[in-house]
Amino acid sequence: MRVVAAMSGGVDSAVAASRMIEAGHDVVGVHLALAKDAKTLREGARGCCTIEDAGDARRVADRLGIPFYVWDMATPFDRDVVEDFVAEYEAGRTPNPCLRCNEKIKFAALLDKALALGFDAVATGHYAQIVDGPHGRELHRAVDDAKDQSYVLGVLDEEQLARAFFPLGDTTKPDIRAEAAERGFAVAKKPDSHDICFISDGDTRGWLTQRLGEREGEIVDEGSGEVVGEHRGAYGFTVGQRRGLGLDRSGLDGQPRYVTRVEAESNRVFIGTADLLGTDLIEADHVRWCGPAASGSHRLGAQIRAHGEEIPALAEVVDGEGGARLLVRLDTAVRGAAPGQSIVLYDGTRVVGSGTIARASRSASPAGGGELADESPAPARSSSGRAAGEA
Repeated sequence: MRVVAAMSGGVDSAVAASRMIEAGHDVVGVHLALAKDAKTLREGARGCCTIEDAGDARRVADRLGIPFYVWDMATPFDRDVVEDFVAEYEAGRTPNPCLRCNEKIKFAALLDKALALGFDAVATGHYAQIVDGPHGRELHRAVDDAKDQSYVLGVLDEEQLARAFFPLGDTTKPDIRAEAAERGFAVAKKPDSHDICFISDGDTRGWLTQRLGEREGEIVDEGSGEVVGEHRGAYGFTVGQRRGLGLDRSGLDGQPRYVTRVEAESNRVFIGTADLLGTDLIEADHVRWCGPAASGSHRLGAQIRAHGEEIPALAEVVDGEGGARLLVRLDTAVRGAAPGQSIVLYDGTRVVGSGTIARASRSASPAGGGELADESPAPARSSSGRAAGEA
């Protein structure tokens, strides 16, 4: 089989390419140039897709003895990932750029180009497994729970999975590094990239301010309806956020406050006490199925963050304008589920599909109870959780 190995310049994609060769495939290495003005050097472990990364990928390809190319994907990446990221935050939502990149770039633009050039499939260094099962080609969690990236692959559809390989899913990260060292790859000890790749310094709020400008608005307390502070851009906040509010707690009965909602139309940020954050009803659109489309109601596991807890839930598929929608009732309420985040559904280790959260609320008689886990995100941070490493 002729396979394009997506090579980011990191240890994971290097070992993935070498394993595809050992499996007997005809492999060509491809590095995706995603930035119109790529930096020369990486800034520690932040960011990726720099000129240095392209050079690292080329050296691995040379050692493997395979052809290597750099494909310019900067324009679709900017349109489908970066501009989407900005627009979502501007609309008061919390996007996940890693899922959008996997959907639109790595398994759409890249795969489409590969197929047009006569290749059969694409291989990446994601930590997930593809299993041939009763549902056809199935996407499953990786054996390494700490590195599992099935959540950010939950946007892949049946046709994309049929043309995808994830050779690392059956191995832990320490073993991958050891294998890379045995193969003599210089990237064996290279730090993983994390956070948002196109915001290399990790300052999401500052980056958004440069794009959208300062927009002064009010911070409103949900309990009293009083204006308790000011902000310089509602896009800098996300539901569940506690830090970075700039409030005098002594004037708010001494209790910590969290962002409960972001009202983009009025440029107001609402805050409240922790008891207002519990969510057990989620409605999602942009539904994607990792296999045959589901219908009706199903008992499944639901996950709303890349490395968050999987929660038992009842998921119902309903028809709506523009396609299917998901109604998910969680057995246990969670804190900080925000519009724009993705909810990924699991049947055991198998990924069933995903949706983008449109609304999150608390039912009149919540199924869960007790204390909520404090999963409050940092200011203006993506829900991607990319500390898991590169692919």
